[in-house]
Amino acid sequence: MSDNKLQLATRNVTGKKLKKLREQGQIPSVVYGGSSDPVLTASPYNITEKVLLSAGYHSPIDLDISGKPQMALVKNVDIDPVKRTIRNVEFQAISADKVVEATTPITIINFELSEAHKIKLAFLQVIEEIDVKAKPADLPAGLELDASKLATAEDVLTVSDLKLPKGVELSDKELDPETTVATVYDPAIEAAQREAEAQAAAEAAAAAAATTEAPAETPDADAPAPAEEPKTE
Repeated sequence: MSDNKLQLATRNVTGKKLKKLREQGQIPSVVYGGSSDPVLTASPYNITEKVLLSAGYHSPIDLDISGKPQMALVKNVDIDPVKRTIRNVEFQAISADKVVEATTPITIINFELSEAHKIKLAFLQVIEEIDVKAKPADLPAGLELDASKLATAEDVLTVSDLKLPKGVELSDKELDPETTVATVYDPAIEAAQREAEAQAAAEAAAAAAATTEAPAETPDADAPAPAEEPKTE
């Protein structure tokens, strides 16, 4: 059983009629997989949004599709680019006893305990999530990466530093274990470098402007023509 539960009602409304459904406070959705064809569904906006925020793309959801139970993962969420509201949700039906793939977030912890933090260094997280596979009950809500041993600006945290829970594997077997997840840098040096680059760009622009040729002078039409020299025989 999952901690996330959502009731879905089957729907026949499609196409342009979905606009009215959304205006009524419903989110259209579709459930793929399982033992049947995709099922068209809908659910109340506020309740659905709350469940999606809790489950993300990594935690299973116990769906109730018009009284029929079905475990699923969120496959895709379509967001309105202007209103930033949910327009449509795609669920992927899964089985409790079969391994599935999911995307789980990575959280950096204990950086404030590191020597790097003590000397005013900062960290930059390069990878914020990673694909894993496990049975639904073993899917982690997130993975933690311990940064307490970071000490210098040359130190990095890699995929090999991730501690995977029992029964959980990385989906990509070809992923290099030394792939960087987070790096350490000196913000003061970074700021100085940006300032130097901006200064160099400004000086280059000024030099280019100074070397631009002035427009050629044109003769004055009102000026008297030069006198002809007398001819000698």
